[in-house]
Amino acid sequence: MISRPLVTPGRDWAEMRAGFSWPRPAWFNLAEVLCDRWARAEPERRALTYLRPDGEVRHYNYIQLARASSRFANALAGHGLKRGDRVALLLPQTPEAVLTHLAAYRLGAVVVPLFTLFGADGLQFRLADSGARMLVTDGANLPKVLGIRDQLPALEAVFSIDTREGGAHGFWQELGKAADTCPLADTTPDDPAFISYTSGTTGPPKGALHGHRVLLGHLPGVETHHNFLPQKGDCMWTPADWAWMGGLTNVMMPALYHGVPLIAHRMAKFDPEAAFALMRDMGVRNTFLPPTALKLMRSVAKPPKLNLRSVGSGGEALGAGLADWGRAVLGTTINEFYGQTECNLVLGNSHTVFAPRPGSTGRAVPGSDVAILNAAGAVLSAGQSGEIAVKRGALQMFLGYWNQPEKTAAKFSGDWMRTGDEGRMDSEGYFFFESRSDDVITSSGYRIGPSEIEDCLTGHDDVEMAAVVGVPDPVRTEIVKAYVVARRNAGDALAAALIARVRLRISPHVAPRTVEFVESLPMTATGKIMRRELKARG
Repeated sequence: MISRPLVTPGRDWAEMRAGFSWPRPAWFNLAEVLCDRWARAEPERRALTYLRPDGEVRHYNYIQLARASSRFANALAGHGLKRGDRVALLLPQTPEAVLTHLAAYRLGAVVVPLFTLFGADGLQFRLADSGARMLVTDGANLPKVLGIRDQLPALEAVFSIDTREGGAHGFWQELGKAADTCPLADTTPDDPAFISYTSGTTGPPKGALHGHRVLLGHLPGVETHHNFLPQKGDCMWTPADWAWMGGLTNVMMPALYHGVPLIAHRMAKFDPEAAFALMRDMGVRNTFLPPTALKLMRSVAKPPKLNLRSVGSGGEALGAGLADWGRAVLGTTINEFYGQTECNLVLGNSHTVFAPRPGSTGRAVPGSDVAILNAAGAVLSAGQSGEIAVKRGALQMFLGYWNQPEKTAAKFSGDWMRTGDEGRMDSEGYFFFESRSDDVITSSGYRIGPSEIEDCLTGHDDVEMAAVVGVPDPVRTEIVKAYVVARRNAGDALAAALIARVRLRISPHVAPRTVEFVESLPMTATGKIMRRELKARG
């Protein structure tokens, strides 16, 4: 066992927090801690099990990942990728996704994870904004990339793991021509590792730049909400895409770091019965299941018996009913947690240490200081409502927004990073989320900003203005609803065309579920759309 938890298990949460201190290594590289140290100490140890779409199961050990990722690092370097360059990753949960992460970190390059459901507009913005020089994808997503490639002058090379066309290089063919050793870049914990794009209420999506330290920052939250990971027999899987923080830093990276076998399988569309079957058949012991997935799984009439040791959930409120169902059907108490792309896993539950409270998203995890602030940035007393904020010093906090120093500065009040979420803390340190202080929509665990969708809608010739809000939904927490001022042709046909436009050009997961045509939109004296008023209409 060469992986030691950052959090020392205990019976008292306050003592665990008081006794915690962050490691401060002078040199830290994700490829080393996720792969190479295991490859040296236990080369045959199972790292990854890939359940292919056709049902075939393939196992990979750490020495295989080390050699293959070194080969791909050399291949990328041969095409000109250098330290600090960005390499985009447009893949579902696959071995090649893991290898691309490791290869980039070896070179000191920066990964830009991209959701496979993004359409042309969503991809184009993120690829252009990040200045990605290279991209790794597959045949299912390659046509989208080729369709916008002439608008991306910085994109020099595209690699496909299967189908090759349009000048794309073969991932495995290029890997096979390269040497299987590659020296690691001498990165520090604060050197950039990846950019995760997050949506806001105004302007286009922002790229949250994270350093190699982000893994260390996530470990206290992961270890505690998985009831002191790692334990003998642990095995991890999540249906969450690895392009999101929930899949990448809550599951994929911690599993590899702790030597816990990682299951890779991304469903084209979440299937609750298939999720039950996968966890049963693959021996999953630890999982991250967003509340929407849990709600869908609750509809399964005869779920199979599982052998779960821990279940984490976050991204939206869990609710007491779902928690009770989890204990009865999943066989364990679901540990709810809280965070955001800029600073994840700052609050959490660990039911083996303290009993979760209904409606609470947990207590501040070891290493993270969380408070409630008023509008002036002052810390409020227990019981008072205000904005949830995280103090500088937590290693999971982002380095800043990519090329946006002004927006980075605006995120902070002194030493406190403001989350934009309203909540309160009780006298024993339990936090309760109350509402968004901005207009970000939470749907099926995704945080969706309205601006990108509104821009897409108003690009249609028949649309004069558009506003997008979230309205309550019993399964998804919220669904996206669009209010549209039409120039002409208002009706069902235009509504369907607008929904299809967003699905195709941005992503199906952000497309409006409903479109309501209105004569005008409520606005402030300065011309800003009053989304709160629209949201109140429902």
